[in-house]
Amino acid sequence: MGYGKRALGGVSALALLAWAGAVHAQDEVTQVEELTVTARRQTENLQDVPAAVSAFGANSLYEDQVETVGDLQSHVPNLSLHVGDASNAVVYIRGVGQIDSISFNDPGVGVYLDDVYMGRVQGSFLDVIDPQQIEVLRGPRGTLYGRNTIGGALKFTSARPTNEVEGYLDATLGNYDDRRFKAVLGGPIASDVLLGKVAFAASRRDGYTKNLLTGEDDGDKDTIAGRISLLFRPTSDFSAYLTLDASRNSPDASRTPHRETPIYSVNTGALRPVIADPDVVEATYNDLEKLKTRGAALTLQYDRGPFTFKSITAYREMEYRTHLDLDSSPDESFGIYDFEDQDQTSQELQVLYKGERLSAVAGLFYFKENDETFAGLVGPDFFVILPGPTYFPFPANTSGLRLAENTSAAAYAQLDYKLTDRASVTVGARYTYEEKWTDNRGEWFDPAVAPSAEDMERLFRTGAGFNVTGFEAEEDWSSFTPKVAFNYQLSDDVLTYVSASKGFKSGGFNGRNTAAAQSFDPETQWSYEAGLKTELAERRVRLNLAAFYQDYKNLQLSRFAADPATGNFVAVFDNAGRANMYGLETELTAVVTPKFRIEANGAYLHSEYDEYIDGGVDISDQRHLVNAPKWSGRLSASYDLDLGDAGELTFTGGVSYRSKTYLTVSSSEVLAQDGYALLDASVVWSQPGGPWSVVVSGRNLTDERYREHAFDLTDSPGVQLGYYGAPRTYSVNVRYRF
Repeated sequence: MGYGKRALGGVSALALLAWAGAVHAQDEVTQVEELTVTARRQTENLQDVPAAVSAFGANSLYEDQVETVGDLQSHVPNLSLHVGDASNAVVYIRGVGQIDSISFNDPGVGVYLDDVYMGRVQGSFLDVIDPQQIEVLRGPRGTLYGRNTIGGALKFTSARPTNEVEGYLDATLGNYDDRRFKAVLGGPIASDVLLGKVAFAASRRDGYTKNLLTGEDDGDKDTIAGRISLLFRPTSDFSAYLTLDASRNSPDASRTPHRETPIYSVNTGALRPVIADPDVVEATYNDLEKLKTRGAALTLQYDRGPFTFKSITAYREMEYRTHLDLDSSPDESFGIYDFEDQDQTSQELQVLYKGERLSAVAGLFYFKENDETFAGLVGPDFFVILPGPTYFPFPANTSGLRLAENTSAAAYAQLDYKLTDRASVTVGARYTYEEKWTDNRGEWFDPAVAPSAEDMERLFRTGAGFNVTGFEAEEDWSSFTPKVAFNYQLSDDVLTYVSASKGFKSGGFNGRNTAAAQSFDPETQWSYEAGLKTELAERRVRLNLAAFYQDYKNLQLSRFAADPATGNFVAVFDNAGRANMYGLETELTAVVTPKFRIEANGAYLHSEYDEYIDGGVDISDQRHLVNAPKWSGRLSASYDLDLGDAGELTFTGGVSYRSKTYLTVSSSEVLAQDGYALLDASVVWSQPGGPWSVVVSGRNLTDERYREHAFDLTDSPGVQLGYYGAPRTYSVNVRYRF
């Protein structure tokens, strides 16, 4: 079986090292698997990279049944990764990310698909289809990656076609009527000059919660995705790699949060109480959820001696339409709709050099994005809360059309020079220029004239609306983001390093505000890191450590409030001021015997606001950073059982833990998630050298109910809402390789 990374946490490294060293002689013990990564744009051994990187190969992703990037959350230290309220990827690394799904703000962790940056969080919560590898780069990547990687980067690399005809058929059945199918076929088309590959996946699942009003499930899944790749190699030193991908998710219902506090009802004139069961929601506006993505990327590579010249040209587009019920009640008081069309073009040129003592990467990057979003509120039962409190009915159907054009250009270079056979220094820098233009228009409608979002879209700017507002604005920013690092090879198997690097995330305009241009400033972060990478006990133990300190300025925060004059709902997006984080991360893999392996990761994260000005008052001592648990980790163990001619069984069990986590910018204690542990287990049967394999797996076996996302709408319309993680799930997977 593959001995890929399955993550570890909360285990004594010294005890494991002593245990591994006490077992059989070296020639009787399997070593840890060597992992190669491209975190520094060069192909390198993971243990030679002086940075905090976690890598997962195709085999370990399959054995762990990693179906979406969200399944990696517990496998990487200080990573928070889940799907948000609007099919968006919510990614935080070391307490840095972005919780909002709206299109006017950018992610804090960059997601890359085959080296192509994905500009929107919608479409970035990737299904794992025919991967070669997934890498998670922790800490700012302001030099080699740049755009909006102030917290780090997640890189998904698909498997390329090879000279061999190969593929597989893969089927999964699970509870909640979970049905998944994958098919992959690749090989030569014209000898070894032209290779091709086709990957297809379909997935359907019922929702995890029931809608009490209809009796139907809520938040189901219905996805189809595919990818075609062609690799053209006319000579030994030139290649052209083309990928075309597309996906569609069209479930019956969008995802509705659970109502955690009572909400006033205009129809009953009283508060609607909380439903105790988190698996039950009440939704009247969850009937639409459609997400389509399409992309094309062409990578040209030419090798000339120690030089490699590379061009990555890409185009992507995304369409998203949803109705979200954010009152979670029988009333129609707070239905949010979002209709978005986005396209992006990117071009990157790279020159790589690999010499005896010097290696270097230099490049130019260009990114252009167009976005059109029509969004607003359907609230015939909406109300405002006046002092008293007095609940005043205020029917409101609102709409806003936001046009945006974002441009980013950058030049970067990074040099790695060997001072001695054991010591090296890294120096890098990136200059980034970003420009954003937006045109925002807003209108209100009488619910009798335009009762639906679609009606408002049709009647927008025809004179049927009122309270017409709008603005047009443009601004640009630039940033210089350097990096310097020093690493020393204490021995062939022990690397130590220290580094300092800066990250940058551009500013923008509050797209929910249609009255006037409200801009927010760029974020910046200086990160200082020290690490140790080791392979011990004759490569039976891999232990990697990283300690860091982050100075984070101008945090961009999204929050919701009420207009003090009218009591009406107001969405605020501004800068908080300053924060700092520091912590320690460990990753460990131990091959204790040829049949028994233990893996773990663990993380400690201290995070706090240094300054958070709200209404002229510093409230930093009243707020906690979002998605920044103090303690997190995972411990797993695997055992192989040889069945002779009948194959091999691998038993794996794992437990992960996260301490108390604040899910909202308001630091609501109602919505904060207390510490919890999740238990997973799997059994893998395989034929050594044969085509068949079977995986029986279960997640959250104790059926823990925990929040992973939330909205604090206390000020307006007076409710707090929580999104819960997946309950107990189990499945059986069968794969046939050929």
